[in-house]
Amino acid sequence: MIRTILVGSNGRMGSAVAQRIAESEDLKLVAGIDRDNSVLQSYPVYTDIKSCNVNADVMIDFSHPSALMGVLDYAISRKLPLVIATTGMSSADIALIKESSLSIPIFFTFNMSLGVNLLIELAKKAAAVLGDSFNVEIIERHHNQKVDAPSGTAIMIADAVAEVLPYNASYTYDRHSVRKKRSREEIGIHSVRGGTIVGEHDVIFAGPDEVITLTHQSQSREVFATGALAAARFLVEKRAGLYSMKDII
Repeated sequence: MIRTILVGSNGRMGSAVAQRIAESEDLKLVAGIDRDNSVLQSYPVYTDIKSCNVNADVMIDFSHPSALMGVLDYAISRKLPLVIATTGMSSADIALIKESSLSIPIFFTFNMSLGVNLLIELAKKAAAVLGDSFNVEIIERHHNQKVDAPSGTAIMIADAVAEVLPYNASYTYDRHSVRKKRSREEIGIHSVRGGTIVGEHDVIFAGPDEVITLTHQSQSREVFATGALAAARFLVEKRAGLYSMKDII
């Protein structure tokens, strides 16, 4: 049984992960970390991560970037494998994650959905085949409570595509502020916020007389919870290092 600590356990995603763990046969939720411990759970919930003295095999973080330092310090001090599923990380946060992965195994991705990560690999393959004869545009749609834009997943898609293009791509975020023709080197990234959209991503390859569109739609937060559990199972026996969905797919 894989003993799991869940950071952000009483949030929307934390609740989905907790439910998935409860339904699994090989994971057990032994403690939660959340600033709100008013919800009665079958496991202890700590408002201060430093107070958690429960033995565990892995930690899953679905909280907030502001909690990153404390989460990393805790995991390193206990040599605890860490799955980071929190979104909205800055470049400084990512650098800190990479540095910490020298001490413990860390699984980090902007999106825990297996389907999204497969979409990224397909987009990368398409970009390599189509080269500079097709323009690349990315459209991402999320619910009206999401504060960061563009989404980390959209950036992850753009980065993967840019790796294989035969030119140094530049990212253009919408086009309302500039009146000029689109350059060949652009990757357009556009954000939509509204309603309760869980997450949708389109990668458009527009070429001479034809358009190829790769699409992924998340129907519920369960897909992210399922991916987080897969990451935890993968990570628990690994050596120190930085891992991602590329290592699972």
